[in-house]
Amino acid sequence: MKYKKASDILPDKLLREVQKFVEGETLYIPKSRGRKKWGENSGGRRFYKERNEEIRNKYFHKVSIEELAEEYGLSYETVRKIVYK
Repeated sequence: MKYKKASDILPDKLLREVQKFVEGETLYIPKSRGRKKWGENSGGRRFYKERNEEIRNKYFHKVSIEELAEEYGLSYETVRKIVYK
């Protein structure tokens, strides 16, 4: 992240207000829009949601947890958590 000099960006009046709270320190100003949740950019979130729905659907149609665990390469406990969620 590249630093910018506050006096080059902020109006003098606003700079003096900020200096009342913090002076001579590095100040991070976050983006105004909210942060995205995990996996929203990469598509991972959608992938796991669809996979889990598929697992629940198969369980509903009488496929055992053991079979689902082997098919998806997951532990018995992980599949159980998905199914009973």
